[in-house]
Amino acid sequence: MNPEHDHEEQAVPPRNSAEKFDDDHYPAYTMGRAAAMLNTTAAFLRGLDEAKLIEPERSSGGHRRYSRYQLRLAARVRELVDQGTALDAACRIVTLEDQLQEARDANKNAQHPPGEPYPPLRGV
Repeated sequence: MNPEHDHEEQAVPPRNSAEKFDDDHYPAYTMGRAAAMLNTTAAFLRGLDEAKLIEPERSSGGHRRYSRYQLRLAARVRELVDQGTALDAACRIVTLEDQLQEARDANKNAQHPPGEPYPPLRGV
């Protein structure tokens, strides 16, 4: 249940410092900064890690570091939790939404031959 891994395989590491500003997967935010940006607590972010929705990178000192992509996932979950959805259910909903979008994109971008099996969805 980790939509984040679907995008990690495609991520290309930045070649220079300036490219890090445009890299959605660069772990630029500390847990405190991420929590402040999302107007939530560090415990909420740890819960997303425990639920396996996002797996932040760790600094050399062992501190969690979050990317913009991970913060967007966390914000989507936060909206659902604020509406009364349980954290585990909200994480599952976000995962399923991403899988559905992936399937729609695959159908739109590829001509699937009739009678041929569809490739498996990532993250299932």
